[in-house]
Amino acid sequence: MPDRLPRRAVITFHEVAERQIAGMDDAALARLDPHLDTIALSPRTTGVQMRPDSPVREYAKDGVRIAYVSTVLGTVVLVAYVELD
Repeated sequence: MPDRLPRRAVITFHEVAERQIAGMDDAALARLDPHLDTIALSPRTTGVQMRPDSPVREYAKDGVRIAYVSTVLGTVVLVAYVELD
């Protein structure tokens, strides 16, 4: 059996994140994409839980901050907030 690529979650965006992304130029989008890929590959372990009683996770690296929620099976990720410095 051939090696399979890791399963990736489907990334969706809350309307707030959509507005933030719509205002980004191509360079900012290019910076953001690899971080979204990282989250899609392992959404339940990549970020840190913001509070013990909250499903919201925060991923922060290289000046990129993303707040997101993953489904229980990790197949869908809802990105709620995106910030680039």
